[in-house]
Amino acid sequence: MSIREELRCLAEEAQRAISQSSSLQELNEARVKFLGRKGQLTAILKSLGKLPLSERPTVGYLANEIRETLEESIVSREKELKKELLQKKLEAEKVDITLPGKRPCVGRKHLLTQVIEEIIRIFMGLGYSVVEGPEVELDYYNFEALNTPPDHPARSLQATLYVKTAHEPKSSREEVLLRTHTSPVQIRVMERMKPPLYVVSPGRTYRRDVADPTHSPMFHQVEGFAVDKRITFGDLKGTLEVFAREMFGKDRKVRLRPHFFPFTEPSAEVDVSCIVCDGRGCRICKYSGWLEILGAGMIDPNVFNVVGYDPEKVTGFAFGMGVERIAMLKYGVNDIRLFFENDLRFLGQF
Repeated sequence: MSIREELRCLAEEAQRAISQSSSLQELNEARVKFLGRKGQLTAILKSLGKLPLSERPTVGYLANEIRETLEESIVSREKELKKELLQKKLEAEKVDITLPGKRPCVGRKHLLTQVIEEIIRIFMGLGYSVVEGPEVELDYYNFEALNTPPDHPARSLQATLYVKTAHEPKSSREEVLLRTHTSPVQIRVMERMKPPLYVVSPGRTYRRDVADPTHSPMFHQVEGFAVDKRITFGDLKGTLEVFAREMFGKDRKVRLRPHFFPFTEPSAEVDVSCIVCDGRGCRICKYSGWLEILGAGMIDPNVFNVVGYDPEKVTGFAFGMGVERIAMLKYGVNDIRLFFENDLRFLGQF
């Protein structure tokens, strides 16, 4: 077989291989097989030296023509394969816009966060400012400065979580603990600021309680206090009535019952008419018609003496409420543990 015939056969075989390539990889293999440095066309061209001088130009021209034709065929087939590949990819990723979309899960604030913000909003509307304090506190601020010295009977009412420190405290006032209420913020604010003061302080508190439907070792409180000239118990009652009606509804009735707290005198427990039965009596309010919401009272003069205030010139009141209790009463939650279990079926209701 002459070189011309070999070139024509090679051209036909190469064209078939190129046209039958079903992937870019197969097309590249055909290019290497026929046009590569060790390909069949290169091998034929190397044998041109054996031809007579008169035939070399004609055969060389034919070989170059075949090379150009094959290269054009390869480029053309490559474009076709890439187009087919893109079409398959688009088909695989195609979105049917007639199908209903997937509704994403929308997050929301935790119920306790909502209640804390609502409490703060109400008191800010009354002119109060918001101040926060440390959760790891000194015994002095948590108890002693609040008229609760080590031998005070009220200390037995607190199941306190103490923090072990590297150095042994020199006295009980230097002991470190997890605060049992947010009332220490009251002392810290009065130490560095002068009246008039109208402050609320939200935050986490801790006690050595076993978790059950009404108790948790960690819970939230909002402490509030006002110190100014000529503040009376009537101001306290009016403030708490506004809060209760804003939080639980305009029709809520409010009553105050005598109670005892070490750092307020006189002290009171504050109740609202039952939200479920509207004061008629039901299982929720134990058929009394009332629900307890917070404790309050006039700030004891001993507390003013600790921070350097003259109890003859200023008076004040303080109140404290459990956020979980407010939330349970307002939204009908019957187990405090639900707030902390992160069950989306519960949290998603609010």
